[in-house]
Amino acid sequence: MIAEFHDRLRGTVREREGREVEPTAGIIDAQSVRAAATVPAASRGYDGGKKVPGRKRHIVTDTLGLLLAVAVTAANIGDRDAPAGLLMRLRRLHRDITLVWADGGYTGSLGGWCRDQFALTLEIVKRTDDMARFVVLPRRWVAERTFAWLMNSRRLARDYEILPATSEAVIRWSMVTRMSRRLGRPRSAGRH
Repeated sequence: MIAEFHDRLRGTVREREGREVEPTAGIIDAQSVRAAATVPAASRGYDGGKKVPGRKRHIVTDTLGLLLAVAVTAANIGDRDAPAGLLMRLRRLHRDITLVWADGGYTGSLGGWCRDQFALTLEIVKRTDDMARFVVLPRRWVAERTFAWLMNSRRLARDYEILPATSEAVIRWSMVTRMSRRLGRPRSAGRH
């Protein structure tokens, strides 16, 4: 029920922003978060790259940063392994999506698999070696901003939920709150 409410509200926000209800492109990314003591050992892991014990949130957003699909796994599940189920869910829910941007963690055979299985183009947005300092990368910042929005919800600063499905529902509910506030603001005169 939360998912249906979330999806309808997202469509309303997209229409208000002058977009089609169904998106045609998305951005995929993952975030590792610490898990509370209440999270069972069977659904938590250790992300060695980020040195975080807990869970990993995998999301696909549209170009406005609105959530399209979410999956919560143990933190030791890699970025190349988890997207298969997430992209299946994305394709089932959003038939119009043809392009997904991703970071360098999604390189490998995943691009060919997406093309063959779902007719999706997985475009990798990589940093170049000559970047000596922080640079905002095209499209990837949208998913990072969505993670920042989620972290503003106190309940999501750490993963407290026993079941990963409950954690996914809390993420959706946080986005419902965010979209409701967005719709409640008066539109500025300069925006179309």
